[in-house]
Amino acid sequence: MPNTLSPDWLKKSVFKPDIFKGKVVFVTGGAGTICRVQTEAMILLGADAAIIGRRPEVTQKAADEMAQLRPGAKVIGVGNTDVREVKSLVAAAERTVKELGRIDFLICGAAGNFLSDFNHLSSNAFKSVISIDLLGSYNTVKACFPELRKNKGSILFVSATLHYYGIPFQTHVSAAKAGIDALSNALAVELGPLGIRSNCIAPGAIAGTEGIDRLLPADMREKALSLIPAQRWGETEDIANGTVYIFSDAASYVSGTTIVVDGAGWHTSNGAANNAVYPQMLIAQGNDTPKL
Repeated sequence: MPNTLSPDWLKKSVFKPDIFKGKVVFVTGGAGTICRVQTEAMILLGADAAIIGRRPEVTQKAADEMAQLRPGAKVIGVGNTDVREVKSLVAAAERTVKELGRIDFLICGAAGNFLSDFNHLSSNAFKSVISIDLLGSYNTVKACFPELRKNKGSILFVSATLHYYGIPFQTHVSAAKAGIDALSNALAVELGPLGIRSNCIAPGAIAGTEGIDRLLPADMREKALSLIPAQRWGETEDIANGTVYIFSDAASYVSGTTIVVDGAGWHTSNGAANNAVYPQMLIAQGNDTPKL
């Protein structure tokens, strides 16, 4: 997909140009919609980047496109990387240091999601999401830890608000994201004395992403939008702005917290009570033969 941001973004950005000059961001899931725009903003503000992914062609194409955002930007695509395997990420980190010189920032954004009620969610399907989201995030930090320690770096996990309340069809993702929040908090305490900050960013409903296209039926979107206090869908640029803030010196004393970027939506609009299929569909599916 083409870049979402352009050099014109700098004209309206509240952040100073080149605030990340000489820094390198390591991004899992960087070819995806949200993480890509997070990375674009970092590049426009002076950072070089390593885009980490499983599919080599997709990963490299995204890296090549993002490198065009800023003259002199160095952006590498590191494909064939499985976040579930720490050795795969160690190799990606080593290549990043070899080609870009260092790692200062992590965006842990590799994730998987699909809709399934508990009765039809197999153990393997649950494990798959936990392995990509939670274990993958842990492995990313583990692989990059020597660089983070050396450079007093900063970690940003891409989380969610699903686990703040009970929501049907998202047992697997809710558990994974709750684990990510706990992981970030523990790392903030444990790694803080080493000069490393750890935080989460939790996007709400973001226009043009799979989160809306796949998980929110078209006939429910008008109602869902009306329940967001900000009265609009989020934009990927909103997540990019939050990311830049967290990595900037303005947030040097911010660690062990989650920045929720959802227009206050989770307070009003996302509980099971607002789901048109609750509880009838779940009762019907819950009476099926369990999928193991």
